Amino acid sequence: MADRRCLLTVHAHPDDESSKGPATVARYHDQGVHTVLVCCTGGEEGDILNPAMDRPEVKATMAEHRRRELEAATSIIGYDEVVMLGYRDSGMPGSEANQHPDSFAMAPLDEAVGRLVEVIRRVRPQVIVTYPDEQSRYPHPDHLRVHEISVLAFDAAADPSAYPQAGPPFAPAKLYYTVWSVSRMRAIHEKFLELGLESPYSGERLARMLEAPPPPVTTVIDVTGYEHIRPDALRAHATQVDPTSRMWFGLPPEVEKAIPSTEEYQLARNRLGPVEVEEDDLFAGVRVS
Repeated sequence: MADRRCLLTVHAHPDDESSKGPATVARYHDQGVHTVLVCCTGGEEGDILNPAMDRPEVKATMAEHRRRELEAATSIIGYDEVVMLGYRDSGMPGSEANQHPDSFAMAPLDEAVGRLVEVIRRVRPQVIVTYPDEQSRYPHPDHLRVHEISVLAFDAAADPSAYPQAGPPFAPAKLYYTVWSVSRMRAIHEKFLELGLESPYSGERLARMLEAPPPPVTTVIDVTGYEHIRPDALRAHATQVDPTSRMWFGLPPEVEKAIPSTEEYQLARNRLGPVEVEEDDLFAGVRVS
């Protein structure tokens, strides 16, 4: 049992923390929860998606740009602490960056798990949020590795015989997977059509996402009042997010605000009880001393 509520999220690159569950983190931060981000890579291989930033000198210093963008975004969201796990961006599947000796994909699994275990034992989170096992829609090597090390570290952090050099054992209570809300995508898609606008979800890839069976959801967090967090944090990632993007910013704010504001999760591991539950709180059942 820890003496304060703590939420730890594990993400692959700078900007992932802004697209996956940022309003949830902001809400819990405002409730006094200690919020910690583990960012596993520096995002060195990110493409410049904002035309205004597409300059040679920006590309040459991508790691520094992404570090500053991460600082700005996490300040908007309300993270109390940001931990860089220390690996290099592995790039997209099949790219040369996959084989870079400093890449997350090439890191020894035991080493990467140990680094995360050390963070878990130090900050003592009751709740950890990471990526799901099913990632066929976007099989980035770093996202796959985030899932792998998070699941292993959830168990290893509680095992006194594992990584004894990483500090006293600590058992997190819950492990959640982020869920990309299909219902929200459909609602946004329909709003675009109602307004006579071209929907960003009309492309083949996104259409397949809308048609696929929705991922399992156990936990729905109401983030009403925090609707601005995601767009504001995303805009802080100036190299990675085009401020004219229809997907992120295409609807008028007053229209998007009318869509129910929730973020969705799947409870994957639970030391407090069953995982087949319906919740509206990541800390449901958690007690602190």
